[in-house]
Amino acid sequence: MNDVFYKAVIAGIFSALTLSVLAYLESLGNYGVWLMAPFGATAVLVFGVPNSPLAKAKNVIVGHFITAVIGLVFISFIGVDPISIAIATGLAVTVMMLTNTIHPATGANPILIMVSGQSWDFLIMPVLVGTVFIVICGYISGWLNTKLNVVGHKKTA
Repeated sequence: MNDVFYKAVIAGIFSALTLSVLAYLESLGNYGVWLMAPFGATAVLVFGVPNSPLAKAKNVIVGHFITAVIGLVFISFIGVDPISIAIATGLAVTVMMLTNTIHPATGANPILIMVSGQSWDFLIMPVLVGTVFIVICGYISGWLNTKLNVVGHKKTA
């Protein structure tokens, strides 16, 4: 089997395992929100194209944090209507570009937060806790890919 197959399988397995842990913790009920839809797109980047600049830990964690703060500021101080949702999302893109923390999945955060009426607690769980967990699982996945590449193939001179 080729490297692409192994990498695809590992990416799929780690995506499923990571998101299943977050979904399971969410299903326990009394422990807060652990999962949000943008994490699916984050998993595609972190596990599927881990060498992309968009999948760097800084981009994942800070990108999610910044865009979540923007959504929460709008919901708390400006209000929610079609125009404010659009402005919050545009502002999120601008701030990510200015801080060099672009992560495409996070463009959904202001929309999600504003439409679902989240509170400031959402910033900690699921945003910070979830993104740190995904990044840690991404490092483990990368380590496993490296080990399988070294162990599974003969090195050529």
